[in-house]
Amino acid sequence: MLTHPSIVLLLRRHHLFSQLPERIFEEVCNLAVLKRLPCNSTLMHQGDPAKRFFLLVSGQIKLYRVTGEGQENLVEIIQPGQTFAEALLFSQAKCYPVSASAIKDSVLVSVEGNHYRNALEDQPKVCLAILASMSIHLHQRLKDIDNLTLASASRRVINFLLQERDPRDGQLVLQVSKRLVASKLGIQPETFSRILHRLVDGGLIAMERRNIRILAEDELEAYQQ
Repeated sequence: MLTHPSIVLLLRRHHLFSQLPERIFEEVCNLAVLKRLPCNSTLMHQGDPAKRFFLLVSGQIKLYRVTGEGQENLVEIIQPGQTFAEALLFSQAKCYPVSASAIKDSVLVSVEGNHYRNALEDQPKVCLAILASMSIHLHQRLKDIDNLTLASASRRVINFLLQERDPRDGQLVLQVSKRLVASKLGIQPETFSRILHRLVDGGLIAMERRNIRILAEDELEAYQQ
């Protein structure tokens, strides 16, 4: 049962729950579980039965797939306030298609999937909000696929920097290790580091540990190598 006032409020404000009638929301909270996940521990494995979905309260969670060769491919980094695995409520999938592990000490709300799905039968506004969220994720996945299949390693890194930068000052902070960023971009960590240093040497970016600042955005956008 979920009883912590600030966490209940966080859940209530999320678009997946904000339109639920109070009685139904209380039922959701009664069936929800607060989970604490230490850094490097696993929440779920690829192939586990998909019975619940999650809201991250604090920390960071990585979603990843493991290939037949045992290689780990990063799918997404979940930040506080985001939900994940909710799309499975509307598919025929019986199992989680990804694994999830904590890359920081994390706190999550675990929501019972079947009850929530049944509660949506008379809640068209919530269903539309979920469809909108799923559409955003789908378009992002399509962009990721295009980037991985059509772009060179340098272009993947540049696209990542331009996408993640703060448009006000051109700065970004890598929220995860360079190894995980390289995995998401489909390149080796050594290649990622080499490209970053090449961009630094070219005067296009400045870098200090995980802090990166774009110095010449137009030139970076046009960079070819």
